[in-house]
Amino acid sequence: MSYVFAVSWLQEGPFALRRWAALFEDLPLFIQSFFYTIGLSIGALIIAFILGVIIGISSAANNRFIRTLMRIYVEFFQNTPLLIQVFFVYYGLPLVGIILDTYTTGILCVGLYHAAYIAEVIRSGIGSVNKGQFEAGQSQGFSYWETMWYIVLPQAINPMLPPITNQVVNLIKNTSTIAVISGADIMFTANSWSSFNLNYVPAFATAAFLYFILCFPLTKLSTYLEKRNKEAYTR
Repeated sequence: MSYVFAVSWLQEGPFALRRWAALFEDLPLFIQSFFYTIGLSIGALIIAFILGVIIGISSAANNRFIRTLMRIYVEFFQNTPLLIQVFFVYYGLPLVGIILDTYTTGILCVGLYHAAYIAEVIRSGIGSVNKGQFEAGQSQGFSYWETMWYIVLPQAINPMLPPITNQVVNLIKNTSTIAVISGADIMFTANSWSSFNLNYVPAFATAAFLYFILCFPLTKLSTYLEKRNKEAYTR
């Protein structure tokens, strides 16, 4: 009886060989979605990093009005779900005549969302630098932005690297939200392919593996950077 069950399970169960054979036949679809996700992540990261640096530096400015504006941006994006932001941009903006394709929507939404988190990392890194460094820059005639760029940020970059790397990992994983608007990313491909043939286990196992390939090296890099920083401060 157990033998019959085992044979039946291998033929029709979630791990049936025919399901994996079907996956390997359509593997190019998953590889294509893998590179789509990489492109989406790179585009979003560029937006997140540039905007995050600007907002982070501005958040430490002496101008209260600017600090308030930056705080509003950070609080809004950190306290509203990325999924709602994606729906708003993709389905809401066309109502006022602004139509964006799925790929552009993904880059924009994920980038703006993670800019808020990177901005907080930048702000915390700036806060870790002794205030005397600001005064030294100003005494040499540097402007606020010149002081930040040439004096403060070079000193703050080491403690900022581990959390920024973690944000990159989170950004890559959050690109999966684009599946809800039919973006051709890893998650959408796994979901649509498995819905067609009911091979859910191979589809989502492959999706998990592809995300792992992207995120695991960055996670190890973050751990290494954090360990290196701790060793530097304990010497």
